[in-house]
Amino acid sequence: MAEAAAREGACHCGTVRFRVRLPDGLKGSRCNCSFCRMRGAVAIGVPLADFTVLAGQDALTLYQFNTRVAEHYFCSKCGIYTHHRRRSNPNFYGVNAACLDGVSPFDFAEVPVVDGINHPRDRAQPAPDIFGYLRFERTS
Repeated sequence: MAEAAAREGACHCGTVRFRVRLPDGLKGSRCNCSFCRMRGAVAIGVPLADFTVLAGQDALTLYQFNTRVAEHYFCSKCGIYTHHRRRSNPNFYGVNAACLDGVSPFDFAEVPVVDGINHPRDRAQPAPDIFGYLRFERTS
């Protein structure tokens, strides 16, 4: 098995810096829940052990809502969302792809959107996790 790609990233102002190993590469998703819909980031899932804050741990601000299981982290200086601990799988972080050095959300031609409105932990019956897809087509 090949070694997972490692990347570094940061918030907008550079106060929070981190290193992440990407076992599945640059494979991102979005969510349609009320919070993620407003945030609009492409998140890349990584195991907790594959994410390390290099600088600015003290500048991270935590936001939680509803069940208070998911932990959303932001830089307290510039306000950029860097990562979150997932409610659907608390053993994973979702890392903001746009914070990774050299990566843009526009690098993803298609991004699956998971159904966070009907969260898997709230469903009595199994249902598809994919709600739809966001596509980016460059015009020039």
